[in-house]
Amino acid sequence: MMKKYLWSFALSAIVFAGCGKKEEPPAPAPAPVASAPAPAPVNAEEKVLNIYNWPDYVPEGMIATFEKETGIKVNYDTFETNEALHAKLVAGNSGYDIVVPGSVFAKPQIEGGLLQPLDKTKIKNLSNLDLAIMATLAAKTDPDNKHLVPWAWGFTTVGINKTKVAKALGKMPMPENAWDLVFKPEYTSKLKSCGIAYLDSPTEIIPVALHYIGKDAYSNDPADYKLATEMLAKVRKDVRIFSSTMIDDIAGGKACVAIGWSGDINIAAARAKENKSKDEIESMLPSTGALIFFDTMAITKDAKHPNNAHAFIDFYLRAENAARMSNEMNYPTANKAGIPLVKPEIAANKTIFVDADYFAKMIPPSSFSNEAREAMANAYNSFKKGK
Repeated sequence: MMKKYLWSFALSAIVFAGCGKKEEPPAPAPAPVASAPAPAPVNAEEKVLNIYNWPDYVPEGMIATFEKETGIKVNYDTFETNEALHAKLVAGNSGYDIVVPGSVFAKPQIEGGLLQPLDKTKIKNLSNLDLAIMATLAAKTDPDNKHLVPWAWGFTTVGINKTKVAKALGKMPMPENAWDLVFKPEYTSKLKSCGIAYLDSPTEIIPVALHYIGKDAYSNDPADYKLATEMLAKVRKDVRIFSSTMIDDIAGGKACVAIGWSGDINIAAARAKENKSKDEIESMLPSTGALIFFDTMAITKDAKHPNNAHAFIDFYLRAENAARMSNEMNYPTANKAGIPLVKPEIAANKTIFVDADYFAKMIPPSSFSNEAREAMANAYNSFKKGK
């Protein structure tokens, strides 16, 4: 914003006294005039920040640390799916300053004018980010990285409770491709006894189904969605849960196999250990590859506290905060400066920081046409309803 400047000018009046006039007594001095209060800075904001993020996705105490350091009160709400966030942004007047969309949804949100460009002069820690990841986001989602900053990344995959899966399968060996556990009737018919869970989101389930049948995971051909629906219909009767609480469902034993996010599966494994469970939960690496996702911070178009939002983004991009996210949330960070601070056991976990060879197999995120989105929603609803 441009600053306003006030210029004051002193005006002098020249008074001439008439010759021979009677001398007048001096006029009393004028009463002092109270000076007007200084105008508030043009860019002043109330000390408030409204954030809308995924659940179980911020290290304990990080928000409180930011509040103490800046004096900014954070209102932190959560959503369960990209669809829920997208609907709120499209409706307008969301009331949020920072949102964390998946990059597949962020692209149409940028194109639709729902997110505002970042003021990079206010984010000095941008230099901490991994240039390769930023290049991927620029190429696929956000040209010139104008709008988005990575919160974390991960992949959609299969998670299992090894103990319960082994018992349910009996003498049947584990498949080479972990996707078979959730998409192949020979396996799902056995595993339904201990519970199969799918994420309750069309943009998570339909792309992996497309990938499984050999189609483009981000296909814009409606005919491909018909084929995915036909494949899914064969296992519908075996699916127990369409989950929006995947961590609890796996850690609590409601499901022994699930389509979920890698980090959530690892969080569930950690919780099971904390609860002294004898079950071993594992995030799988399917032989044909998993689907990468990037969750990204963005500032809404109508944010009421954009300066506070930039301050939080810069705070989050500190190396030590990035490391805390990976250490506590089991998701890999896109913050290259933070990686040396990650705990060795987290850095060595190949289902968090995957090997380069497996990374090359993974399917990067893309976006869908409006026609494809409609076809995907119809395919998912038909599958979920069992029709």
